[in-house]
Amino acid sequence: MDDFLQAAIEEAKKGVAEGGIPIGSVLVIDGRIVGSGHNRRVQQGSAVLHAEMDCLESAGRIKASDYRRATLYSTLSPCDMCSGAVLLYGIPKVVVGENRTFCGPQAYLRSRGVEVVIVDNQECRELMESFIQNNPALWNEDIGE
Repeated sequence: MDDFLQAAIEEAKKGVAEGGIPIGSVLVIDGRIVGSGHNRRVQQGSAVLHAEMDCLESAGRIKASDYRRATLYSTLSPCDMCSGAVLLYGIPKVVVGENRTFCGPQAYLRSRGVEVVIVDNQECRELMESFIQNNPALWNEDIGE
């Protein structure tokens, strides 16, 4: 498995350990992780702290030219908000651990020139499936059902 996806999985596990949703993300530029994060909506009562947003925040201010060399790894398919951040910052590649439990606007990202790689990683899938099974009300609240 890709070391960067594994780093995102470790972030997802941090989220679970904190009582949150198991989604993790890392931002990689030139072969090194420059930002990492996990979903903290539950822990912080936040409307926007998805894993990808937490990751981008932890990376701090980065030059536009750096974003254009970046790859965003996420254990789960990015939602509309997080996909919008990918487009806003010009991140050219997104690696998705799994998209079976939730599938964001991948086709739209591709239509805008973003390379989207779906890994379909079993560990990513099992983390989310277990969370959804054990926390259906919280998951349904998070996805707006």
